[in-house]
Amino acid sequence: MTAPRDPLQWISTFLDAEAAEAGAATNTLLAYGRDLKDFAGWLARRGTDFAGIDRDGIEAYLIACEAQGLSRATRARRLSAIRQLFRFAFDEGWRGDNPAIQIRGPGRDRRLPKTLEVEEVTAMLDAARRTGRTEADRLRNTCLMELLYATGMRVSELVSLPVAAARGDPRMLLIRGKGDKERMVPLSPPAREALGDWLTARDAAEAARTDKGAAPSRFLFPSRGRDGHLTRHRFYLLIKEIAVAAGVSPDKVTPHTLRHAFATHLLANGADLRVIQTLLGHADVSTTEIYTHVLDERLAELVLEHHPLARKTAGRTSSDGQ
Repeated sequence: MTAPRDPLQWISTFLDAEAAEAGAATNTLLAYGRDLKDFAGWLARRGTDFAGIDRDGIEAYLIACEAQGLSRATRARRLSAIRQLFRFAFDEGWRGDNPAIQIRGPGRDRRLPKTLEVEEVTAMLDAARRTGRTEADRLRNTCLMELLYATGMRVSELVSLPVAAARGDPRMLLIRGKGDKERMVPLSPPAREALGDWLTARDAAEAARTDKGAAPSRFLFPSRGRDGHLTRHRFYLLIKEIAVAAGVSPDKVTPHTLRHAFATHLLANGADLRVIQTLLGHADVSTTEIYTHVLDERLAELVLEHHPLARKTAGRTSSDGQ
C-alpha cells in the first residue's frame, strides 16, 4: 500500500484505525493526535517526515523533548504514540522497516496516587448534601459523590452515564469504560438512595423542559452544553467546592482522588486485588497493584506517628542533636 504524502494523513489514517480496530478511547486518540502532530512539526523543521526519519532521528526528537523540560511521563507517552504509528505504517506497507521498534523509553516516574482518609470522604459526602443553590442541585451533587465513591468510576464514565442504566432501583450499574469495554459495579445502599432521590428531581425538571418543546436528555446528569451532560471540567470545579465546604484541603481533592480512595479503602478492608481490578476496569492487574504500595506507605506512616517506640526514638534523636 502506498504511503500518504501528507504527515497529517498518516496521523488521521492511523487514528481512524485505532478507533475502529483497537477501540481506543477518545481521550487516548486525542493524546496520540497531539503528540504525533508535535513530532511531525519537529520533523518538518528539519526537512524530513514520517517516511524518511530513522532511529537516530526519533532519538534526537526525544532528546529535544527532554531539553524542553518535558516530564518523563510525557516523553514516555510521546514515544508510545510514535511506536504505535510506525508499527501501523510497517503493517500497512508504508515503510519497509520500523525505526522505533528498538528504542527504549525514559520510563515513568513512579508516584503513588494521592488518596483520602475515610473521615475526609465522609465529610465530603455530608458536605455534598448542603452544597448547591437549589434542592435539585444538592440532590445531584449528593448523587454524584455517592456514585463516585461507591463505584470508583472514572469521572468521564460518571458524567456520561445514560439515565436508562439507572432506572428500576438497580443493585448494579453497567458502565462503559475505556476502549468501549463494559463492566458491572455494585451500588451501596446510600448510593442507591441518592440515585433514587436525584432521579425524582431530574425527571421532574426534564418533564418541565419537554413541556416547553425541548428534546428529552438521555443522560443521568443532563446539561444544556454541547455534550448534553455535565462536563468533566464542571465536576472538577464542583468537587473542589465540596471539599472546601467539608473542611478538606481542595489541593488534595480531584475526581480521581475519590477513585483512588475507593480502591485503597477496599483493599484496606480485605478486598481481593483481582476484584478491585475488575471494579476499576483495569486491563492489567499490575496497574491495580499500585494501591498495595499506597496502603503499605500509609501503614508505615501510622506506625511512625503512633507507635511509642517510634516516638521515643524520635525524641532521643532530637535530644542527641542538642
